[in-house]
Amino acid sequence: MAIDESTEWTPEMYVMARISDGMEVSNYLFLQANSAEDTEIPQPDPIPRPGEPEKPVQEKPKPEEFATGQEVAAFFNTMNGM
Repeated sequence: MAIDESTEWTPEMYVMARISDGMEVSNYLFLQANSAEDTEIPQPDPIPRPGEPEKPVQEKPKPEEFATGQEVAAFFNTMNGM
């Protein structure tokens, strides 16, 4: 992919983006550690770098379905009967 030279970053710009990303993660971890357990805090997105493809938005995974108490009891009863 060809990039216009005016949009290229200098090494200093990359360092500043890295520092900014690190500060955002630090703030996120601080807020996560000092918030109630049921508080949902979204993770910060890194600053997009030139030339990197945009990441597709990921869907949230579906919650797992667990066995009911009756199903677990039936399983162990079956195992005991063997």
